[in-house]
Amino acid sequence: MSVPADEPGNPAHAIFERFLRAGECREVLGCFGELCQQLGLQGSGLQLYHGLKAALNYWSAKALWSKLDKKAGHKDYDQGTACASTKCLVVGAGPCGLRVAIELALLGARVVLLEKRDSFSRNNVLHLWPFTIHDLRALGAKKFYGRFCTGTLDHISIRQLQLILLKVALLLGVEVHINVQFKGLVPPTGKVGGQGGWRAVLQPGSSPLSRYEFDVLISAGGGKFVPEGFKRKETRGKLAIGITTNFINRHSRAEVEVAEISGVARIYNQKFFQNLYNKTGIDLENIVYYKDDTHYFVMTAKKQSLLKKGVILQDKADIESLLSPENVNRDALLSYAKEAANFSTNYRLPELEFALNHRDLPDVDMFDFTCMTRSENAALVREHNGARLLLGLVGDCLVEPFWPLGTGVARGFLAAFDAAWMVRRWAAGTPPLEVLAERESIYQHLSQTSPDNTNKNISQYSIDPATRYPNINLQAIKASQVRDLYLVGMVEVDHKRKSDNRLSTAVSGDAYEELLSWCQASTAGYHGVAVTDFTTSWTSGLALCALIHRFRPDLVDIDSVDTQDPIQTHQMMLDMAEQELGIQPVLSSAEMATMAEPDRLGLITYLSQFYEAFKTSPEVEEVSKKPLSPRGTRGAILFLSKLQKSWNLTHKRAQDGTQKDAEAKRSRRDAELDTGLDGDILDGAREPPQTATTDPGQPPARGESSDACYFCGRRVYILERASAEGRFFHRGCFQCWRCGATLRLGDYAFNEEDGHFYCSLHYPNPPGMDLPQDEPLALSDGDAGAMEEQELPAQPGGDAREEEGPGAEPQGVAEEGEESGGRRKIVLTPLEKLKLSTLNLTGEAEPEPPPKPARLRLQAAPEALPALWQGQGTWEKEEGMAVEEALEESDSEEEEEEKEEEEGTDLGIMADLCLDLGEEEKYSTWKRTLTRRAREAQMKRFCKAQAIQRRLEEIEVTFRELEQQGIKLEKLLRDEGGTPADQKTQWMNQLLYLVQKKNSLMSEESDLMIAVQELKLEEQQWQLDQKLRCYMNREESLKTPEERAAEQEILVQLLDVVNKRNVLIHIQEEKRLSELRA
Repeated sequence: MSVPADEPGNPAHAIFERFLRAGECREVLGCFGELCQQLGLQGSGLQLYHGLKAALNYWSAKALWSKLDKKAGHKDYDQGTACASTKCLVVGAGPCGLRVAIELALLGARVVLLEKRDSFSRNNVLHLWPFTIHDLRALGAKKFYGRFCTGTLDHISIRQLQLILLKVALLLGVEVHINVQFKGLVPPTGKVGGQGGWRAVLQPGSSPLSRYEFDVLISAGGGKFVPEGFKRKETRGKLAIGITTNFINRHSRAEVEVAEISGVARIYNQKFFQNLYNKTGIDLENIVYYKDDTHYFVMTAKKQSLLKKGVILQDKADIESLLSPENVNRDALLSYAKEAANFSTNYRLPELEFALNHRDLPDVDMFDFTCMTRSENAALVREHNGARLLLGLVGDCLVEPFWPLGTGVARGFLAAFDAAWMVRRWAAGTPPLEVLAERESIYQHLSQTSPDNTNKNISQYSIDPATRYPNINLQAIKASQVRDLYLVGMVEVDHKRKSDNRLSTAVSGDAYEELLSWCQASTAGYHGVAVTDFTTSWTSGLALCALIHRFRPDLVDIDSVDTQDPIQTHQMMLDMAEQELGIQPVLSSAEMATMAEPDRLGLITYLSQFYEAFKTSPEVEEVSKKPLSPRGTRGAILFLSKLQKSWNLTHKRAQDGTQKDAEAKRSRRDAELDTGLDGDILDGAREPPQTATTDPGQPPARGESSDACYFCGRRVYILERASAEGRFFHRGCFQCWRCGATLRLGDYAFNEEDGHFYCSLHYPNPPGMDLPQDEPLALSDGDAGAMEEQELPAQPGGDAREEEGPGAEPQGVAEEGEESGGRRKIVLTPLEKLKLSTLNLTGEAEPEPPPKPARLRLQAAPEALPALWQGQGTWEKEEGMAVEEALEESDSEEEEEEKEEEEGTDLGIMADLCLDLGEEEKYSTWKRTLTRRAREAQMKRFCKAQAIQRRLEEIEVTFRELEQQGIKLEKLLRDEGGTPADQKTQWMNQLLYLVQKKNSLMSEESDLMIAVQELKLEEQQWQLDQKLRCYMNREESLKTPEERAAEQEILVQLLDVVNKRNVLIHIQEEKRLSELRA
């Protein structure tokens, strides 16, 4: 008989409060068992939950029951009867395993959860998407952990998240068993009629759960544990070494005031990482800092830096051996992590002391994430002796997350909801193949999900996929396509088997003859052109002119071609094809004009790019009088080339202008010159080119040979050949001359004076382009980024400079000035330009009044500008409002509980926004929303950069595989031995296939590099916004002349960045339109 819990001094009350506050796994389980014993409750499932709710009806418990009742009342659960006859086994008490167990319990299933450990010890911090915050609040997270996502916090430690979910799972009747390890499945015995169910092989074998029969198994056991029958596939990037570290958080005032780092990446903020390396010798790709129970840092370190700092003792080819404990100096690792943490926070965290892990050692770990694995499918069905078992995967064993993206727990929760929906469909009697087909249709979306492409009304999320994924097609995969996921009988498993990701060179058809026929048809009818081969037919240059003229007659005046100077003709066509068609040269103009037999392979490779760009038949081309644009494969390369040309033009004009200024300054040496800094910077900026020009080791001049690498001088084969500015080289040799950073097409600077290539950070700067030298190094104080140092023009006022792009005013505004079909240029003041620039960047960050329409927002008062700027990079207005309203609604429900914590946690962020105490009060009604969006925008930029970085590295690995195969084929083809002609033709076809794969990868890489440029400009604009906000928040009458001048200079720089973004948008629009026309 249960004891009323509302009586004075009732012991159940105290036990329940201890249960809510329990901070260890065993303590939670012990308190819950004691509570059930005290109340005389037995059993499991929702029946146990209703018993607890009836027995504990005092005020504190009622608040929790209210939340859980609201959750359980959703229509998807059918009042807890949807899966009433289903028995489930969940393996793993990580966040995803616990989350799916909760959903299955709400559906009414009997749920048993196994965990091989007996403690939650992971301090590492997880980033939470808005929907995960809302979801956990709906489960009563703040009742168990009062500091959950207070203020602008959007993260939580794994340990705290597990404790919250464990408590919810226990209250909903999930049976949790610790120190029990799942070892495999026991098929049902052959009873008549298929009676008897599936059981588990457990360790220890004496566990009573060995007799538990179930019909659903959900594995959440981590990446290394996948049940039999599932196949894994692997993606490999370049060597990637991660370091995580946790420091004790004493929650002191000094610690509270240090701003978090939602993520910063080298790919768009090279300057910070260069400063870090210069000062400490630590070389990182990225770093994240979160404040939670601990100060949590996670970073990606470069191997050479770890070797130089003595962290890794010996360089080894095998990654496992490289990071083995005996090859790692633990003390050096601790020093490395602490130094990186101190630098990134500007040495403002006092007395950093390592937190301890479950082994009572400093909580620092180094791990490899070079290879990421994922399951090929999310579910399967096994049948044995008439008994069916549904198996599903969630968490890391479904998709191993790429940590810099911060997607692990969010996508893990989405997969948990999807798995619960699958079990609901299974319990409803849906045919097994339909259940599997629907699950795989949903799984296709998981790796692409982000806060941007999931439904914005997060308050409506449920296990129903339609509430989370917009326009999802649940029948994208048909039942007939998943028959291989229905396994009957015993499963034979090859544990060593992995998906074969090696490149196949098997080709169908005769690509060589097809290319020759296409070239002949495309050049037919041109006087003096007769293509019969890939050597002598092309030496005059007329054939190449004819080929370009056929598809782009606007580019070539075929009648004015000088046949007496084939080298010049070829050079003109090579330049034309690169600049206007995005087709990179493979041979020099001299080699094209002589066309010896060894160069035949290079010509075939070069012409294959034309074939891929314009491979519709010539008859079709003649019907259309419009010039054709390159197809998608070349389009990205073309527009990246145009973007690079635009950057180079900006560099050159800036240098020309500053050189003129320098001459004028030198001609009048008066005292006023000493008041500025430009003169000193000028001399320093001009010295490197002067010394580099006389460098005896200067690389060869342009165009001498395509076979020799411009940088290393060694042989460069066709498949490994890249080109820029008329130079040919190995992709791996394309590095900054100053710092050795890897360069990519579309993200480099070339100095014609010294013949060297540079990263944007180390390009020899003209005067007036450097930031003040006393700029703080740390991230939290703002770092204007790298590119503006090189690319801001010396005289931004004279800004009639971008022929390739429009002016700063948006297209929509310019269209209002159209008269009789023409455009009238609108001249705007700098402030008007700045206001216009915010239109495509803002979300919904204006304070109390309803937001005005976009065009009317031009009239916004200057004091509203900070709010407008801060919306940069966030969601569109309507979508963002849905997310924000849901979070604000859950915020308001618990505002009283959050008040105390919020006052502390917002301080670091507000320091970034440069708001003093008075301004903080002024903006109190919307500062939390503003800071949350600031964090989201920074995190979004970081995640996008890391996704790009990862894909670029995967492309680089694939390039290497292609190059190795291509070199072998090229050597075979160049061998003058007695190889049969048929064999050589087959090798040639294989080489052309590899060339096609390379071209496709180059196109994807170019698309990614365009996105990189966009990220860099976003980061620069954000950094300049921060600085400008600091000045504009001050009273005008209190500003000194120096502050006014600095404010004006930042405004000029900001307008220049806006202009560059405008050019980029214009180029992207060109690309989009050309693809539509193709």
